[in-house]
Amino acid sequence: MSTLSIQPCQRTILAVAMAPPTACSNLVMGMLRRAMFELVEQALVDSGVTADLRDRYVDRGDWLIVLVHPTDRIPKTWLLTRLVPRLKALLDERNDGQYYPLRLRLVIHPGDVTCDDLGWFGEDLDIAKRLLMASALARTSGPLVLVVSDQIHRSVIRHGYDGVDDWVFVPLPRVEPAGEECKGWVHVPDEV
Repeated sequence: MSTLSIQPCQRTILAVAMAPPTACSNLVMGMLRRAMFELVEQALVDSGVTADLRDRYVDRGDWLIVLVHPTDRIPKTWLLTRLVPRLKALLDERNDGQYYPLRLRLVIHPGDVTCDDLGWFGEDLDIAKRLLMASALARTSGPLVLVVSDQIHRSVIRHGYDGVDDWVFVPLPRVEPAGEECKGWVHVPDEV
């Protein structure tokens, strides 16, 4: 048996999941899923994260992964000051008067990912997934819940760059992907 030669690629990982309403049909889930993809795409483009600056979406059914290439054209602060507000505005517009409102969780985490002929994988994707699925997020009711990894908090948020309010982020209980603890920080834009 031969060993695959894989190499890590640096990316900023955006993991986005729907918080589906209870007791809805597959038809409604499909409608919400399509809306999630469309709103995320629109928010990315409107924020300057065009298709040439990211890999193709990784579709996981009711959640997706966006892998943003490292580039000076998209500083991490823009993800917080441009992408998040734009996604929130699009969600509010979409949800106005809807019987089935769309609620999203968004995780931002930088890291290394690897790819083989089956797709993307790696520990940093596992961290993003664990932060996305953290049970503490179920208690929030806003249309958008933002979770950032400790790396984003340490390198961007705590420094108070223009437009980034560090005081709105509260720590999540630690999660343990791959047997190691990691910390996340949560902010619900409607609960400020």
